[in-house]
Amino acid sequence: MRILLTLLILLGLSSCSAGGEREIFRDDFDTLENWVAEEGAGRWGTGEIERMSRANLAVSGGNLAITPRLEGGEWTSGRIRSKREDFGVPPGGTLRVEARIALPAVTPADGQGYWPAFWMLGGHTGWPEIGEIDILEAVNGQPSIMGAMHCGRPCDEPVGLTTGQWPCPACFGGFHTYAVEMTGTSVTWFLDGVPYHTLERSLDRRFFLILNVAIGGALPGPPAATTAPGRAMLVDYVSVRSRQSADHH
Repeated sequence: MRILLTLLILLGLSSCSAGGEREIFRDDFDTLENWVAEEGAGRWGTGEIERMSRANLAVSGGNLAITPRLEGGEWTSGRIRSKREDFGVPPGGTLRVEARIALPAVTPADGQGYWPAFWMLGGHTGWPEIGEIDILEAVNGQPSIMGAMHCGRPCDEPVGLTTGQWPCPACFGGFHTYAVEMTGTSVTWFLDGVPYHTLERSLDRRFFLILNVAIGGALPGPPAATTAPGRAMLVDYVSVRSRQSADHH
């Protein structure tokens, strides 16, 4: 009887642990119903030069395409934010935000000014104190990616606390997964499921998600005469998973 009772307790704990993680949001991009298409120019605070337009967003074959275009000397592109704005670390647990993305197929020779990104914001006004987690940024077709945290003075603004450049020559034009895992004390960045940087700091915020391709701005600099328009960032899915610790079951 005692052995049976012990087995039942262990099975219960195992079940609790296995069921502790759940997917609280997922979009496979059959539509854009979970997102708001943001529009306009000169309102993003980064110096980017494009005008964001719903016309630069397309959903086809289960992928979202965000395509920068150059028409009549004007750059346009696309930007979406999640309608949900309540993504946060559960008490004592972990929040994982992940997307499978193919960055625009550009190189340093034809990608000057490109600035694709997948990121999270903790509010609509009052940056940087509202909090920002950059899950993925890449600039100018350079064969590397990076991430960052912004939170005001503790985050060494305006640069923020960054991962530094991480090599990824195959990321431009090919699908890879990009993620962060946040706990109450740290943030870890992942490329294709492998952690590449951990920051021993976290943000107690509720976030919304953003996907966009900017052109120009403080980080990449302006586009050049050789910059090729029409190179889309493709997004296969976005997933948010929440995992509670055993102590909070």
